[in-house]
Amino acid sequence: MLFTTQLFLLVFLPLTALAYHLADTRRARLWVLLLGSLVFYSWWDVRFLPLLMLTGLVNWSIAQAYRRRARDGLIWSGVAFNLGVLALFKYTNFLAASVLELFGEPFTPWPIVLPLGVSFFTFQQVSYLLDVRRGQAAEYDFLDFACYVCFFPHLIAGPIIRHHELIPQFANLVTRHVDRELIARGLLLFALGLIKKVWVADQLAPFADAGFAQAAPGFAAAWQAALAYSLQLYFDFSGYSDMALGLAGLFGLTLPINFDAPYRATSIREFWRRWHMTLSRFLRDYLYIPLGGSRAGPMRAYWATLGTMLLCGLWHGAGWTFIAWGGLHGVAVCCNRWWMGLTLRQGRALPAPLAWALTMLFVIAGWVLFRADDFPGAARMLAAMAGQGGRGAADEDAWPLIALAGALAVWGPTNLTLSRMNWLYRPLLAVPLALVLLVTVLRVGQGRGIEFIYFQF
Repeated sequence: MLFTTQLFLLVFLPLTALAYHLADTRRARLWVLLLGSLVFYSWWDVRFLPLLMLTGLVNWSIAQAYRRRARDGLIWSGVAFNLGVLALFKYTNFLAASVLELFGEPFTPWPIVLPLGVSFFTFQQVSYLLDVRRGQAAEYDFLDFACYVCFFPHLIAGPIIRHHELIPQFANLVTRHVDRELIARGLLLFALGLIKKVWVADQLAPFADAGFAQAAPGFAAAWQAALAYSLQLYFDFSGYSDMALGLAGLFGLTLPINFDAPYRATSIREFWRRWHMTLSRFLRDYLYIPLGGSRAGPMRAYWATLGTMLLCGLWHGAGWTFIAWGGLHGVAVCCNRWWMGLTLRQGRALPAPLAWALTMLFVIAGWVLFRADDFPGAARMLAAMAGQGGRGAADEDAWPLIALAGALAVWGPTNLTLSRMNWLYRPLLAVPLALVLLVTVLRVGQGRGIEFIYFQF
């Protein structure tokens, strides 16, 4: 089930929220959340519901067993189980094709369907098991843990939530208590995220798709497609995150922030502190630091960074272009780290506008590799952006939308900032916002909605 459907907006969400707030005990509310989340997940493909439930049961059982008998083998077997599930569904075809290609053999992909959200709920449960081993996780009963894994706002595309960020909140579910302020802010944040997705990301998608589909794009068409996709990806994914945070607020819960205006970053390291923040934090705590981090000197930090970003690329997609994209960012982060050390010693730094321009140029070029179907396609786009394909023609209707979206991404307030502005809750503003929402709901009812980009990851 998608957030951007009338079924979700007009049926599922109102009924689930009503049942939740009418529930008269803490456990009853948790059961509403769990059952509603299972319905939400199975609506797309009920065949994968047993997988979601099985992974939750296995990981909770391993954690319980480890507390009785503290054997590291239990935790590592659980981590292997989770990564095995992820590899089976996401990487089997990729690995088989890569091996057969080395021997010049053809490969016909097996009909393996990627379960929605598997990359996200796998990482969440891996983090939980590793925290249990570190002694950093409390003991939870199965209902609490199952709600943590399955909570529908974050289930499909994040944020990647740590257990201590959500489960302790379940203990504070006050019967018959309605936090009107949290609900109001949640509704506004959800509405803003929906608007961001439907009226910005989805409108940019056709221009990006058209540009990347060209066999020989010119300079203008290549830049238009690259900019459209860069903005589409940001507004699509951050829009989902805004909606997830807003939905949690409707149930009196808070989720961690996932985006903080990343296209304002003046360095690639700052970009990763602002983009998909929960993934960056996961990679830092469970890959970068265990690989040595910055504790063993700069060279160890460089290797840890490169290894972490290569795995980051692989997590995003089963393809060599994703791995190359991750490696490219890893090299850039290492170069940025070296440059920052040099500027600190010399007391000089790039002017902020120039640093921002160079950062965005790198990020946009990286998104071309991220979006392209293969390396030749990425090379054609990048060559055209460098002026090697002639000026070419672009869709003139796209530029105003790209300019507006770019201005919002770089200079406009974030949705989270807007949701915290008290003046937006004045009654006079309720009517125009309601009208915009009505038009948006009618829009998604016309079947023009586009799935969230990160659903495929």
